[in-house]
Amino acid sequence: MGLVLGAATSLAWAQPLELSGSLKSLFLRSRASTGEDYALSLNRLRVEAKGDLAPGLSLDLHYDNELLLGTYLDTGEFRALKDLSQRQYWRADANYLERGDVYGRHRLYRAALTLTRGDVDLKLGRQRIAWGTGRFWSPLDILNPVSPLALEREERVGVDAALLEAKLGPLSRASLVYAPATDRGSPSRALQWHGNAAGVDASLVAGRLLGLDIVGVDVASQIGDVGLRGEAARLRPSAGRGFSRLMAGADYAFAGGLTLSAELYYNGAGDRDPVAYDLAAWSAGRVSNLATRYAGLFASYEITPLLKWVNYAVVNVDDGSHGFDSRLVWSWRNNLDLTIGVQRFTGSAGSEYARMPNAAFAQLQWFF
Repeated sequence: MGLVLGAATSLAWAQPLELSGSLKSLFLRSRASTGEDYALSLNRLRVEAKGDLAPGLSLDLHYDNELLLGTYLDTGEFRALKDLSQRQYWRADANYLERGDVYGRHRLYRAALTLTRGDVDLKLGRQRIAWGTGRFWSPLDILNPVSPLALEREERVGVDAALLEAKLGPLSRASLVYAPATDRGSPSRALQWHGNAAGVDASLVAGRLLGLDIVGVDVASQIGDVGLRGEAARLRPSAGRGFSRLMAGADYAFAGGLTLSAELYYNGAGDRDPVAYDLAAWSAGRVSNLATRYAGLFASYEITPLLKWVNYAVVNVDDGSHGFDSRLVWSWRNNLDLTIGVQRFTGSAGSEYARMPNAAFAQLQWFF
């Protein structure tokens, strides 16, 4: 990275980088997994540098500097999480301040170089491998999954990888990804082919991702004004039985400003009986869902051009528990957004979403 920044500085006059970013302040009231009520103020400065370092060589660099304040820093949950090793192969984060109710840390959120030669791109570094079409769940998005009710849904943990893409036509491409394993285990490597025919987008994926052999497909198309999406994957771990994951979704935008999306998800690695849930893997973050059958609904309504009401609802069909995220997003200025919201989880004792804490939050984000 020092070499990259040095090259960027030396070429700044001839090839200036585009600088942008955001400043976010998020205030959260919730309860830790240890049962302690807490308040947390997360303040994040993100600086983004993008542009060409030379003909055919571009840089995408996102640097985060975060300051955490509040009683959350006194909880056992935070003390356990702050020392966990990162999922990325390359260690590019560190804390620089830890004093009582104040904790400072910084990291490289994205850091990648792209070499372009004709119709072929080679991207090296921390990046998002955006495979799959799911809004809530994606059987193909193994490297960069997101929880359906994550507080910051737009934040996707990147993967340190090499991505080789070749354009085969206006709407088709072939991709090869290679990502070393953090524990010196089997690296992730997979092929994807994406194409379009008769108005249908389709992708095929085959390889090994995070210790899982995978063969999968996704399709997306339009019938009238309704968008339809689907994914199917067969996965097999190194030890144990293979299983399937399926997703079917639909999207529709009404003329009055209402947008709806619905998804059904089948997770063959889960269990229908809450007693058999793999809680150890779930607590460690190795699995995102415990059961087999899920349903999700997204609803967004533009109250005014500057005020939007956004809702996510998820139901665990097996144990009947569900989670709900509702927030108002006000575009206060052209580059300033104010968001307030709540998350609520209900279910019987031992169910999946009954284990999740309710939360209330407010967020102010300035883009520059």
